[in-house]
Parts: sequence; structure tokens; C-alpha cells
Amino acid sequence: MPELPDIVIYLEHLQARVLNEPVLGIRLLSPFLLRSVRPPLADANGRRVLELRRLGKRIVFGLEDNLFLVFHLMIAGRLHWRAAGALKPGRNGLAVFSFPSGNLLFTEAGSKKRASLHFVQGETELQALNPSGLEVLDSNLASFRAVLLSENHTLKRALTDPRLFSGIGNAYSDEILHRARLSPFVLSQRLDDEAIHRLYEATRAILREWVERLRSAAGRGFPEKVTAFRPGMAVHGRYQKPCPDCGTPVQRVVYAENEANYCPRCQTGGKLLADRALSRLLRTDWPRTLDELENRKENALAR
Repeated sequence: MPELPDIVIYLEHLQARVLNEPVLGIRLLSPFLLRSVRPPLADANGRRVLELRRLGKRIVFGLEDNLFLVFHLMIAGRLHWRAAGALKPGRNGLAVFSFPSGNLLFTEAGSKKRASLHFVQGETELQALNPSGLEVLDSNLASFRAVLLSENHTLKRALTDPRLFSGIGNAYSDEILHRARLSPFVLSQRLDDEAIHRLYEATRAILREWVERLRSAAGRGFPEKVTAFRPGMAVHGRYQKPCPDCGTPVQRVVYAENEANYCPRCQTGGKLLADRALSRLLRTDWPRTLDELENRKENALAR
């Protein structure tokens, strides 16, 4: 799922292409995309884009007459910019938004149609779509601490809960927790003040660093390679690859449709976090520590 750094870069490139430009037309390619009925989507035609903003992980086009197009990319949704007359939506196409300078193509890979488009009028209707999580880059330590401790969740869940923190998902939460040297499954209300401060600084640093990295990678071209798995990441998507800080193989815990990636030496004091599926399969054979895992590997090689 595109997260805060990805959305920021999308917005920067959209601003250069559609700000103050009129919407010439909208062509829906999927009946599942539009999630609102009033006002009718046709009312967007001819209205200029007066502002672009981020609403959590959503992209908002503010149009004339207090109208708003709200894009939620979810996991597999992506935006693409195409020159006028050079558009082939393909089977993943959801919608095409035409502007004088080109076309914005909204796509979604896979068969699960989760991406959405809302068309609403008025700030009240717009804010009804806002999960209202804390914008960490605009916050101070006190407000971060208050939100973190407001509910007792694992850190992984807390960071990715859009009602608590805005714009952070599966990928950057892994990177944040690795930078903060904290286990993804420690409970938020068990953290002391020093650990909370470390997590706050890590969150701000990771989000800022990745905005700069993605800005540099995109250059002047529209960002086409938006992915949750990037070569420069420390742990996310790097299962069994060496931690860049200590060289220990990165481990993961898979649950539902998500996963937590972590370094057991840097984040959990050498303890391996039990993966539910593997734990059920291996039962008492599940290695509890990094040293136990390494011993098993050595014994297997010696046989």
C-alpha cells in the first residue's frame, strides 16, 4: 500500500501537472471504484483543480465549488500519467481522468477490488473520510506519546492504525521499529519514556528520509515504480537477508495479509518471535532464540 512518502511524491508530481487545470472528463472503467452517489461524478467535468492534499493515505483533488475527488489506492492501486492521446488503460485500469496536459490513469493489480474513489461536496463530507490519525511530522513528543498510550496495542498495530497515526503502513512501520530498536509486538503501554522518545524520533526520521529518497529517485518523471519493497530498506521485504546494521538474517512473522519483518539481534534481544503458522507446524521444535536457530542450521549442515 502506498504510504505517506509515496503519497507525498505523487502529490508533488500531480501538482506540477494538474493544479489550476480543468477536469476535461472522467471515464470509469470499473463499476466497483466509485463509492459515492451524491453529487454525481459528472459534476467534476469542467471544474479546475484548486488544491491537492493528503488525507491519511488518501489523495484529494480539491475542485471549484467546494467539490473533492478522493482517491484511496489501498494495497494495489497506483496512479500513472500518460500524454494526451497515448493512453492504453489495460485490464488493470479503473478510471481515466483527462486534463489539458495529459491523462491520469488509476489502476489496480489483482482481482480484489479494494481501491476506491469518492466524490463529495464540502469540507464536512471530506473530513468524514478522514481517519484523523496524528500527523507525526507536524507533532511534538507530548502529542505522539498521548496518542501512542491512548490504547494498548502492539507497536506494529499502533503505528499502522490510521485512527492513531496518519500515513504509516506495513512497510514503513517495519523500518521505523528497526530504527528505534523495538520489537514489533511489544505493547505500547509497556514502553518507558526513553523508548517512546526513540520511537518518535525514528518515525519522523524514517518518513523524512524516504520522502527525500523517493523524490530523488523520481526526478522529474512521474513516479511509476511505487512499491512497498525497496532495495534501500533495512528489514521490510528482506526475509533471511542480512540486517544492514549487524548482519543477522532478518526474520518475519506472517499474519492475515500482512507481515512484520525484524532483526532479532537489534530488536528483540536475540529472541525469535513465533510465527503462528510455523509454530503450529513445528510445535515444540520451534526455535525460541537466534542462537538456537543457528545451532539447528549448523547441525543440519553437519549431517
